[in-house]
Amino acid sequence: MGDSQIIQISNLVKDYAMGKQFFRALHDVNLSINTGEFCGLVGPSGSGKTTLLNIIGALDNPTGGDIIIMNNSIKDLKNKQAAKLRNESIGFIFQTYNLLPVYTVFENVEFPLLLLKKSKKEREEAVMRALEWVGLSDKVNSRPNQLSGGESQRVAVARAMVKLPRIVLADEPTANLDAANSHNILQTMLKLNLELKTTFIFATHDEKVIRYLRRKVALSDGNVINDIIMN
Repeated sequence: MGDSQIIQISNLVKDYAMGKQFFRALHDVNLSINTGEFCGLVGPSGSGKTTLLNIIGALDNPTGGDIIIMNNSIKDLKNKQAAKLRNESIGFIFQTYNLLPVYTVFENVEFPLLLLKKSKKEREEAVMRALEWVGLSDKVNSRPNQLSGGESQRVAVARAMVKLPRIVLADEPTANLDAANSHNILQTMLKLNLELKTTFIFATHDEKVIRYLRRKVALSDGNVINDIIMN
């Protein structure tokens, strides 16, 4: 695996049991992703993009083949090792913001750092830096129910970025947002991608997201049917 390659996917297969039969969600997928890409897995519902994203994020195991992430083979990782890889190196942004309602914005963004045994001062600095990136420094003490949808998703971006992950995985991150908020979020992500060289991988069928991608990997019925570098 070369220095620039952060993810190498080889002959990846994923099956799900359905009664006595099985459903093949991914067929023999081969793909490599370099550090700093702003890349999308695109395709309709059921095309396999979220399944692929979940395996890249060590949230699910392949049935066959393998994914090497930063020199870690996903199929060989024990649960504890997979959790360590996610905690230290991967940020997640979901369609639903998944903010904890009883916590403030500050506490929601701080949450991933509590797993990394950072000092209180380090956590404070990291949280304030992440909130500044998404333009929400003034909302540190607000609770999720006091935020708009766009603000909630910006908090989710800050939470994903707070630990300076090598990779951010975003599953339909703009699905619940209007056009203006979608562009705001995507511009913020693109800026972080360019400034920090964070690798972003989206699973999406949203045209608003697709317009921002610099690489588009199209899936259909669990197969990669196209892989285009955008100008």
